[in-house]
Amino acid sequence: MNLDEKLQIIKRGTLEIITENQLEDVLEKENPVAYVGYEPSGKIHLGHAITVKKMVDLQKAGFKIKILLADFHAYLNGKGSLEDIEKISEYNKKCFQALGLSSDTEYIYGSSFQTSPDYTSKIYQLALSTTLVRAKRSMAQITREKKDHKVAEVIYPIMQVIDMLFLDVDLALGGMEQRKIHMLARENLPKIGFKAPVCIHTPLLHGLDGDEKMSSSKGNYISIDDEPSVIQDKIKKSFCPAGQVKGNPVIEMAEHFIYTDHDILLIERPEKFGGDLELTYPELIKLYTEGNLHPLDLKNSVSKYLIQILEPVREFFSK
Repeated sequence: MNLDEKLQIIKRGTLEIITENQLEDVLEKENPVAYVGYEPSGKIHLGHAITVKKMVDLQKAGFKIKILLADFHAYLNGKGSLEDIEKISEYNKKCFQALGLSSDTEYIYGSSFQTSPDYTSKIYQLALSTTLVRAKRSMAQITREKKDHKVAEVIYPIMQVIDMLFLDVDLALGGMEQRKIHMLARENLPKIGFKAPVCIHTPLLHGLDGDEKMSSSKGNYISIDDEPSVIQDKIKKSFCPAGQVKGNPVIEMAEHFIYTDHDILLIERPEKFGGDLELTYPELIKLYTEGNLHPLDLKNSVSKYLIQILEPVREFFSK
């Protein structure tokens, strides 16, 4: 695979790459490393799957993949005891494998290195060069719903920056809620004598209730191992206002999980309602915006595709 082909695979479905020139340089390395961190705190859902799919792309482009099972981060974010978090971590690891990451993916617990003297020393170094305002701002999207803010919230982003250093990453991946922490890394790692990673950001998937983010804690999600009947029921009840594309989770699921592998979305409907349609993504957006496609027809179609797409995951867990 040549450089242009690698770049094409990496860039598809991303919102931004900081920076593309730096990414090209990284791709010239023999064994570049890409990382993403997940708080083990519940079901792995379609929101997570967007970043996992991108890690699969990075793997195809020649990156060594490191998945940080961020148990201490989850603990600092109030997601339960370390014992409970460890159990969830093992389930999460199986989910990532089921979504297609290869067997040479490295899974690393944050607690395996985050209490070492060298790590702690680097935390202190970065704390000296990071303002309180900057640290709080970097966590704004992650803790936006909390009312009783804790000191842990300013330790969290500093730890995440030092994680990148200890994992020796060339590229950090995350949803847009991670952008400010990634920018903190790019600004401050050079201040303590280390390289800044390339940062890639993927879209956030709206919750089934229309909330700005799909979240296991809110129950507004489709788990990657949900049964077909559960997927159908969840999508049938989901927020999908007629004519509205922006913030519509059903449209987003079509964009990020169906059109990534299919040129056409088949809408099956009775002849009396216009018959079947085969729509490209631009055609879907135009038809839906004009009010010429009923939300229920869209929901039924997206349900069928998602059930098929997630079948390998269900098979993986049934073994």
